Amino acid sequence: QVQLVESGGGLVQAGGSLRLSCAASGRTFGNAVVGWFRQPPGKEREFVAATTISWSGHSTYYADSVKGRFTISRDNAKNTVYLQMNSLKPEDTAVYYCAADARGSYYSQQYDFWGQGTQVTVSS
Repeated sequence: QVQLVESGGGLVQAGGSLRLSCAASGRTFGNAVVGWFRQPPGKEREFVAATTISWSGHSTYYADSVKGRFTISRDNAKNTVYLQMNSLKPEDTAVYYCAADARGSYYSQQYDFWGQGTQVTVSS
Protein backbone atom coordinates (compact mmCIF):
# COMPACT_ATOMS: atom_id res chain seq x y z
CA GLN A 1 0.00 0.00 0.00
CA VAL A 2 1.42 3.36 -1.05
CA GLN A 3 1.46 6.11 1.52
CA LEU A 4 2.61 9.71 1.09
CA VAL A 5 3.41 11.75 4.17
CA GLU A 6 3.99 15.49 4.03
CA SER A 7 5.90 17.40 6.68
CA GLY A 8 7.54 20.76 7.19
CA GLY A 9 4.52 23.02 7.32
CA GLY A 10 4.07 25.67 9.96
CA LEU A 11 3.68 29.35 10.70
CA VAL A 12 6.10 31.80 9.11
CA GLN A 13 6.23 35.54 8.61
CA ALA A 14 5.92 37.05 5.16
CA GLY A 15 9.26 36.95 3.38
CA GLY A 16 10.31 33.81 5.21
CA SER A 17 11.01 30.32 3.97
CA LEU A 18 9.82 26.78 4.58
CA ARG A 19 10.77 23.45 3.09
CA LEU A 20 8.08 20.84 2.72
CA SER A 21 8.91 17.16 2.39
CA CYS A 22 6.87 14.36 0.87
CA ALA A 23 8.07 10.90 1.82
CA ALA A 24 6.72 7.78 0.16
CA SER A 25 6.38 4.35 1.67
CA GLY A 26 5.20 1.15 0.09
CA ARG A 27 6.99 1.84 -3.19
CA THR A 28 9.64 4.09 -4.63
CA PHE A 29 8.89 7.25 -6.55
CA GLY A 30 11.03 5.99 -9.43
CA ASN A 31 9.95 7.80 -12.57
CA ALA A 32 6.57 8.78 -11.19
CA VAL A 33 5.25 12.26 -11.77
CA VAL A 34 5.06 13.92 -8.35
CA GLY A 35 3.17 17.12 -7.77
CA TRP A 36 2.47 19.62 -5.03
CA PHE A 37 -0.96 21.18 -4.76
CA ARG A 38 -2.47 23.56 -2.24
CA GLN A 39 -5.90 24.51 -1.01
CA PRO A 40 -6.20 28.04 0.38
CA PRO A 41 -8.95 28.72 2.93
CA GLY A 42 -12.34 28.79 1.25
CA LYS A 43 -10.91 28.03 -2.18
CA GLU A 44 -10.44 25.03 -4.42
CA ARG A 45 -7.27 23.00 -4.52
CA GLU A 46 -4.78 24.27 -7.10
CA PHE A 47 -1.59 23.16 -8.78
CA VAL A 48 1.69 24.44 -7.34
CA ALA A 49 4.58 22.47 -8.83
CA ALA A 50 5.49 19.12 -10.35
CA THR A 51 8.55 17.07 -11.14
CA THR A 52 8.77 14.54 -13.94
CA ILE A 53 11.40 12.15 -15.28
CA SER A 54 11.42 11.05 -18.89
CA TRP A 55 13.85 9.89 -21.56
CA SER A 56 14.78 13.54 -22.08
CA GLY A 57 15.67 14.09 -18.44
CA HIS A 58 14.28 15.65 -15.34
CA SER A 59 11.74 18.46 -15.71
CA THR A 60 10.03 20.78 -13.27
CA TYR A 61 6.89 22.86 -13.67
CA TYR A 62 5.45 25.68 -11.60
CA ALA A 63 2.29 27.68 -11.28
CA ASP A 64 2.84 31.29 -12.31
CA SER A 65 2.03 32.44 -8.79
CA VAL A 66 5.05 30.63 -7.31
CA LYS A 67 7.53 30.72 -10.18
CA GLY A 68 10.86 32.13 -9.03
CA ARG A 69 10.01 31.63 -5.35
CA PHE A 70 9.36 27.88 -5.01
CA THR A 71 11.62 25.02 -6.05
CA ILE A 72 10.59 21.40 -6.34
CA SER A 73 13.24 18.71 -6.13
CA ARG A 74 13.39 14.98 -5.67
CA ASP A 75 15.84 12.68 -3.94
CA ASN A 76 15.10 9.20 -5.19
CA ALA A 77 17.69 7.70 -2.82
CA LYS A 78 15.60 9.00 0.09
CA ASN A 79 12.33 8.44 -1.75
CA THR A 80 11.39 12.02 -0.93
CA VAL A 81 10.24 15.03 -2.90
CA TYR A 82 10.78 18.52 -1.52
CA LEU A 83 9.18 21.90 -2.02
CA GLN A 84 11.45 24.76 -1.03
CA MET A 85 9.34 27.87 -0.53
CA ASN A 86 11.08 31.25 -0.33
CA SER A 87 9.78 34.81 -0.15
CA LEU A 88 6.52 33.54 1.24
CA LYS A 89 3.45 35.75 1.02
CA PRO A 90 0.21 35.71 3.03
CA GLU A 91 -1.58 34.45 -0.09
CA ASP A 92 0.56 31.30 0.06
CA THR A 93 -1.38 30.29 3.17
CA ALA A 94 -2.97 26.92 2.42
CA VAL A 95 -2.96 23.23 3.12
CA TYR A 96 -0.26 21.75 0.91
CA TYR A 97 -0.62 18.27 -0.55
CA CYS A 98 1.77 16.08 -2.45
CA ALA A 99 0.54 13.61 -5.03
CA ALA A 100 2.14 10.85 -7.08
CA ASP A 101 1.41 8.98 -10.29
CA ALA A 102 -0.40 11.42 -12.51
CA ARG A 103 -2.98 9.82 -14.80
CA GLY A 104 -3.36 13.00 -16.78
CA SER A 105 -1.40 16.20 -17.15
CA TYR A 106 0.94 17.08 -14.29
CA TYR A 107 -1.17 20.15 -13.45
CA SER A 108 -4.43 18.23 -13.27
CA GLN A 109 -5.59 16.62 -10.05
CA GLN A 110 -5.78 13.16 -11.59
CA TYR A 111 -3.18 11.53 -9.39
CA ASP A 112 -3.46 8.05 -7.95
CA PHE A 113 -1.95 8.79 -4.55
CA TRP A 114 -2.30 11.77 -2.21
CA GLY A 115 -0.84 12.73 1.13
CA GLN A 116 -2.89 14.00 4.04
CA GLY A 117 -1.68 17.57 3.69
CA THR A 118 0.37 19.96 5.80
CA GLN A 119 -0.71 23.44 6.87
CA VAL A 120 1.34 26.45 5.84
CA THR A 121 0.37 29.79 7.35
CA VAL A 122 2.09 32.99 6.33
CA SER A 123 1.48 36.00 8.55
CA SER A 124 1.72 39.55 7.29
